[in-house]
Amino acid sequence: MIVTLKTGVKKTEIDEVLAKIKELGFTPELSKGTEKIVIGVIGEGNRAIAYRNVFESMEQIETVTPISKPYKMVSREFKKTDTRIDFDGFSIGGKNIIVMAGPCSVDTRDNLLRVAKELKKMGAHILRGGAFKPRTSPYAFQGLGEEALRYLAEARKATGMPFVTEVMDTRQVELLERYADIYQVGARNAQNFELLKELGSSRKPVLLKRGMATTVEEWLMSAEYVVAKGNPNVILCERGIRTFETATRFTLDLNAVPVLKHLSHLPVFVDPSHGVGVRDYIAPMARAAIAAGADGIIVEVHPNPATALSDAHQALLPVHMAQLMKELRGIAAAVGREL
Repeated sequence: MIVTLKTGVKKTEIDEVLAKIKELGFTPELSKGTEKIVIGVIGEGNRAIAYRNVFESMEQIETVTPISKPYKMVSREFKKTDTRIDFDGFSIGGKNIIVMAGPCSVDTRDNLLRVAKELKKMGAHILRGGAFKPRTSPYAFQGLGEEALRYLAEARKATGMPFVTEVMDTRQVELLERYADIYQVGARNAQNFELLKELGSSRKPVLLKRGMATTVEEWLMSAEYVVAKGNPNVILCERGIRTFETATRFTLDLNAVPVLKHLSHLPVFVDPSHGVGVRDYIAPMARAAIAAGADGIIVEVHPNPATALSDAHQALLPVHMAQLMKELRGIAAAVGREL
């Protein structure tokens, strides 16, 4: 349920509403817009509706609106304006298109530093690189762990680019909190609710990828786990779903972009690399993602894909990424955005 306060309310009147919400056993979530102050009344099920008349009787409250969606705080009903996540020099979820790029997994220090410097020159904003890699086979390369995190921190210092890396387990959160700028929750952990709750205790952004068999509603419920625990900085990332089609690795569901924009205020990214898994198809789907309204993309780039220790077949060369960046600038301009 959402309560909207009247224009010009005093701090004491706001505090009175917050106190009443807590007294009734709910959690208040305050959101200050440019014109109105709204407070989410968060609790189990629809229990808050029973107290609707209590809130309507308070003089400082203008309207009381039930939220129909099972996900409350990430819904567009709760917050009409788009969420923006600010970094030094750019914002995720604003007018600008944001590009995350880098190797699927960090394999060597030299490769990472080389690609990071090239990506910086071509205008990418955030470096990606896996330190811990969830793999289908237990014998495949699992990542360099903390060694990779040190390389990523070195690349950040050399280029000024923040970095995103995957967290796979609650036991890794404390370590990554010391290094990473953005947590990535991969498809296999999209419904790892204990991990999501743990990340809700952080204030660092969480890039939440869609599970390969997760519906949009289930995905938004996963985001709700993070936001409900106190971390509003969630980025939704479409990365393809499993269908009957075998021509590509997954089926990249670009329908999800406008659907999410309609249902939620959270920023939306697209991962065309995992979505198709075929190098030749990545650029067309990246262009389509921006045209569809995505706030950014995350792309795998490696200086020598033939030697990459994971996902070599879907990594772009830096020269190809530079060309893609030029193309994306044109598409961004065409849809009223900037890159």
